[in-house]
Amino acid sequence: MGESITHLFRRIDDDKEYCFNIAVSEQLSSEELDCLRLILADGFLLESVTTQPSLSGPRVVEVGPRLNFATAWSSNLVSICQATGLNKVVRVERSRRYLVSNGEDLERFVEQSHDRMTECQYFEPLSTFETGVTPEAVYEVDLKSKGPNGLLDIPGISMDEFDRNLYYDYFVNQQDRNPTIVEIMDLNNANSEHSRHGFFKGCQVIDGVEQQSTLLELVSDTLEVHPKGSIIAFKDNSSVIQGYQITTITPEEPGEPSPFATVSATYHPLLTAETHNFPTGVAPFPGAETGTGGRIRDVQGTGRGAFVVAGTAGYCVGNLHIPGYQLDWEKESKQPDNLATPLEIEIEASNGASDYGNKFGEPVIQGFTRSFDMRLESGERWGFLKPIMFTGGIGQIDDRLTEKKTQEKGMLIVQIGGPAYRVGFGGGAASSMLQGENVSDLDFDAVQRGDAEMEQKMNRVIRACNEMGGASIIDVIHDQGAGGPANVLKELVEESGGRIDIRKIKVGDPTISVLEIYVAEYQERAGLLIQPENIARFKEICRREKVNCEVLGEVTGDLRFVVLDSRDGSTPVDIDLDALLGSIPQKTFEDFHSNGPSKPVLLPRDISVMKALAEVFKLVSVGSKRFLTNKVDRAVTGLIAQQQCCGPLQLTVADSAVIAQSHFGLTGVGTAIGEQSIKMLVDPAAGARMAVGESLTNLASVVVEELEQIKCSANWMWAPKLPGEGVAIRDAVKAMRDSMIEIGIGVDGGKDSLSMATMVGDEVVK
Repeated sequence: MGESITHLFRRIDDDKEYCFNIAVSEQLSSEELDCLRLILADGFLLESVTTQPSLSGPRVVEVGPRLNFATAWSSNLVSICQATGLNKVVRVERSRRYLVSNGEDLERFVEQSHDRMTECQYFEPLSTFETGVTPEAVYEVDLKSKGPNGLLDIPGISMDEFDRNLYYDYFVNQQDRNPTIVEIMDLNNANSEHSRHGFFKGCQVIDGVEQQSTLLELVSDTLEVHPKGSIIAFKDNSSVIQGYQITTITPEEPGEPSPFATVSATYHPLLTAETHNFPTGVAPFPGAETGTGGRIRDVQGTGRGAFVVAGTAGYCVGNLHIPGYQLDWEKESKQPDNLATPLEIEIEASNGASDYGNKFGEPVIQGFTRSFDMRLESGERWGFLKPIMFTGGIGQIDDRLTEKKTQEKGMLIVQIGGPAYRVGFGGGAASSMLQGENVSDLDFDAVQRGDAEMEQKMNRVIRACNEMGGASIIDVIHDQGAGGPANVLKELVEESGGRIDIRKIKVGDPTISVLEIYVAEYQERAGLLIQPENIARFKEICRREKVNCEVLGEVTGDLRFVVLDSRDGSTPVDIDLDALLGSIPQKTFEDFHSNGPSKPVLLPRDISVMKALAEVFKLVSVGSKRFLTNKVDRAVTGLIAQQQCCGPLQLTVADSAVIAQSHFGLTGVGTAIGEQSIKMLVDPAAGARMAVGESLTNLASVVVEELEQIKCSANWMWAPKLPGEGVAIRDAVKAMRDSMIEIGIGVDGGKDSLSMATMVGDEVVK
């Protein structure tokens, strides 16, 4: 008997109810239906779930998940049903039914009431989850006849002329063939600014003079002069400094049911930090969710695996224009159609980051926020229209797990985590474009969607292996982020080569194509290399934690990366890793000094001290932060010594945050943030120096062992390819380097987000 759909309903309030669309393999008995109603009930009250809707009429609209993929909510509920013996239930999707008031536009209500990437409107009750959609086949991109510019015909391509010529030369001149669309979209992400950091590693020519050092070399100078305490630097998307021998608790048999026992081990403090600008601007809540989730995976993927402890967050947006609270300096300005408003971003991005952290079990213990958007006398507009969502993570790593093992022929290429969906498609490339260069619909497609519960399940698998200490069965681990499986799988074998079967990846959407499976950035995944003799034990840990474990292929040792499609025997990807990822020629960027906004700030002569003070207190960067601090769990883990607020009333916002290394000792990790972005508009060098100074003065309340052991994560949010901005960021980097060397501290990691301009009509918003 085929699947059929049963409907159950639960009233939420006068104008909203849930509809549960339940696919069953055969008809449920009355007892089974009552059991299911209790599972779905509000407070286990059977009568709260009915078989008939309570809302009806022409102004009732229904929105819910797209039919082509099972949601994480459905997967969890089906697991609950199976645990209670309801094995006939194969899928449950929850839609929302609204009674829209007569004065409200129905189309606009629907548009504002659903996530257009993952949800749609239901125009009639569902009778099946089948869609009839056929996945798009892999095809060749005709470079042989169209030349390098044939790549410009592909929507979402972020390649400049340098990249287009490089790939044309490789595929046509060297390989004598056309590339597949899968290979092109793979390389579009892999060598985007977001993933390969071409500007920071590139050659700068300023005022016609070639500069001797790259920006990355200038930053690295600080660590070369002050290396003390550095364990991991400028790799693994993370950094690690020297820690202490501590007493902690771990299971006697990691990965299995067993008592806890105290152990002595050396744990090193870990810091990772990045920005999530583009996704948070397009879709604030899910964008910020996955900013937090991606940064958590950066912690997990450090060395051979690390422990997540706590997070930090920051938000920079344009003028808020809070209804009923107009501020003198907030002038009306055009807002890009594809970006959320600053007020929406401030509220919903912080909600998304907090929601994900709470569901995962990671407290947010420090942060900052800022609102800025102004017009200069020249007519140029400066503002955070494309927002900054900053997220940082504090963790720990066992001393025995700081170095990944050598990639060896025969190692198994494994992925764990949630199923494949068409979300985050082309995200790495989209994040590297100037805002407005991409098509609006593609921008929205490129935003990921998060599942914090799946990330916690995956974390328990990684943690179980970490708790094995030096005997961990994970040899190499990388998180899946920008570029999806295409990027992480190549990272795993970039020094050796590998071969995988794309059909071994579990999909949650039967309509997803090979291209989408390979390059979409569906979340909560990690790639690993595991020895064949350890895979059975690893699979058992994954089974225990209810996490997909996919053995995709193996390390080959031939420095090629090959993707097979066992369904039709084709080879969507076959590339030389060194030629396309390793030995890429350095890019050159030319810029000139320009007369930027360097006039000193002058206060109006007629302003009083009290008036100035009142205006300053109205700034979101200065005023109350309760809308950020009071909705977040700031203590979970039992390791938080100083979180966002301090004092008996928990009103004052703390300058620094501190975690304990264990529940049984007095050693810990202190962290503080310094950000002076607005001062850099007046003087980039002065702003950089003040950011260094702010971070140190904020850290002054923490007892540190030695100044030279303080290490920093430097995050750069800039639009350096605009005229004069390449010079400005270089001035800032040099000033930071010089001041840090003089003080005695160093940078050991960070992130460059170098696509911070927004095009609005004919005006450039920086």
